[in-house]
Amino acid sequence: MHSPVEIPILETERLKLRGHRLHDFTHCAAMWADPGVTRHIGGKPLTEEESWTKFLRYAGHWSLLGFGYWLVEEKETGNFLGEIGFADYKRDLQPSLKGIPEIGWVLASQSHGRGYATEAVRAAVAWGDAHLPSARTACIIDPENLPSIRVAVKCGYRELQLATYKGQPTMMFVRDRSA
Repeated sequence: MHSPVEIPILETERLKLRGHRLHDFTHCAAMWADPGVTRHIGGKPLTEEESWTKFLRYAGHWSLLGFGYWLVEEKETGNFLGEIGFADYKRDLQPSLKGIPEIGWVLASQSHGRGYATEAVRAAVAWGDAHLPSARTACIIDPENLPSIRVAVKCGYRELQLATYKGQPTMMFVRDRSA
C-alpha cells in the first residue's frame, strides 16, 4: 500500500491534467450522465450515485496504487474537458490484465473532435513510462468506438485481441514502455 501521494500536474500545449477536487464533481457527473459520452463506455448514462462512486475510485487509486486519473482542463481557460488516467480494475478478462495498468480516457461531448484525447493520452503515457512499475499498459475499447481506437493506435497501442467483457465485444490493446 502506498502512502497518500501528491498527484502530479501534467501540462501540454493546450491542456492541464491535474488531480480531482471536490468542486469538480458537478462537471464529472454531468459528463457521465450524457448518453453521447457513455454510448461506448458501459452503454448507459450514469446516475449521480454511480458517478460519485467513480469519482471516489479515481481519487483512491492515487492513494493506494500511486497512479490514477487526472481531470483534464483547457489550459488557457480552465474549462473542464474530461478525465484520463491509469487504473487497476481487476477486470475478469482473458487474457488477464491484472497487474497491468489500464489507461482510459473520456471527454465531455463538447470536447470531442479537437485532438484533446490524443494530446492527453500522449502526456499520460509519457508520465506512465517514467513512473509506472509495469513496462506494459493496456486499454479496452468498444469495437464501434472508432475515434478512441484511432487515439490508442496513434499513441502506440496495438491490438492484442477481441475479447468479451460483461457480455459485450471488447477490443484489448497493449503498449510496451518506450526504450
